[in-house]
Amino acid sequence: MADDEQDPKEYRWETGYEKTWYAIKEDEDGLVEGLVAEFAQKAARKSVAPRKGPVRLGMMRHLLVAIDCSEAMNSPDLKPIRFLCTLKLLEKFVEEFFDQNPLSQLGLIAMKNKRAEKVTELSGNVRKHIKAVQSLSNLALTGEPSLQNTLELAGRILRPLPGHASRELLVLFASLTTCDPGDIIPTIQTLKTDGIRCSVIGLAAEVRICKKLCQDTGGEYGVVLDDVHYRSLLLEHTSPPPRARALDAGLVKMGFPHTAPPSTQSDPGGNADPLITVCMCHLEEGEGVGGEGHLCPQCRSKYCSLPAQCRTCGLTLASAPHLARSYHHLFPVDPYEELNNEGQAQYCFACIRSFTDLDKQIYRCTRCQEYYCWECEGVISCTLHVCPGCASRPHLYQRLPDTR
Repeated sequence: MADDEQDPKEYRWETGYEKTWYAIKEDEDGLVEGLVAEFAQKAARKSVAPRKGPVRLGMMRHLLVAIDCSEAMNSPDLKPIRFLCTLKLLEKFVEEFFDQNPLSQLGLIAMKNKRAEKVTELSGNVRKHIKAVQSLSNLALTGEPSLQNTLELAGRILRPLPGHASRELLVLFASLTTCDPGDIIPTIQTLKTDGIRCSVIGLAAEVRICKKLCQDTGGEYGVVLDDVHYRSLLLEHTSPPPRARALDAGLVKMGFPHTAPPSTQSDPGGNADPLITVCMCHLEEGEGVGGEGHLCPQCRSKYCSLPAQCRTCGLTLASAPHLARSYHHLFPVDPYEELNNEGQAQYCFACIRSFTDLDKQIYRCTRCQEYYCWECEGVISCTLHVCPGCASRPHLYQRLPDTR
């Protein structure tokens, strides 16, 4: 009860009666098109709210996603049912996660019949995770989930990881109950001590123990309203969160593999069969025999995809584009200045679309002084991560700290 008293946020049913229809007003022509555009702009600005102050981020993330596969996922409130809607959104989440976090690793856990089962190992193989998500569509949804067993399994997987990497757990929870073998409070405290950040997305209603889990470990808790809101909550976890605790800081040894050219020394005529090599990524599955791959520069083990951690020597393997794609998290685009459209500019600098009366607000870069529409401002902040006006001016594009 003490945690509830400290939380000043009220529930919707506890607040006063709101006459939301009064916010809908027609313009001089009797249309509401301008109002709809204004609502869309406000929603877009809310989704790309900038971080406040200097925040240390966990760039190398290790995220486990626990999927509720219990009987509660059969509910049709999310079409066609909760489970199929979750799998569809997870495919998009996996692609977006590795696009935003190319140096990170992801793993999947299934919760059903009071047990937690590992679906995929922690890895950076996008195709492997998407294939695993698609294979879950034929899974029988039975029994109750066990939140405690899921937390203990996640702790065993994330605890041995190196100290410089962030450890995260995301639970997609549809049930209103959890069947646990013991007291879950010590388990939550253990995760907090180990610096494992736990977040929960509820598909039914707010559950007290899930809220306490997120509060104690520094995670986020949200309950979906519909499939659009579900997608928004899920994609919020693609951006690197602040560090859950003071992680180890220091240099990280990394290797940059290369693809070795085929050897022709043994047979100059090229009539011999190529050497048979085994991919370490699929060694347990019995796949990955033959073909080209990325060779570890330290032990020469072969891997079919990057990034990865060498199973032979433990070296972190990555490529130069992976490091470059992580750059925008460290130096994000400066927030644009929001202005009332009073004819300062005739068109958007990015899409060259002429500003109309529907563009109540326009946005200006504080560095290059160019103006943008709200659609382009959202794309630049969320996807492009580079200001077109600054990129066209080399003296502005050098985004290093000013030492003067």
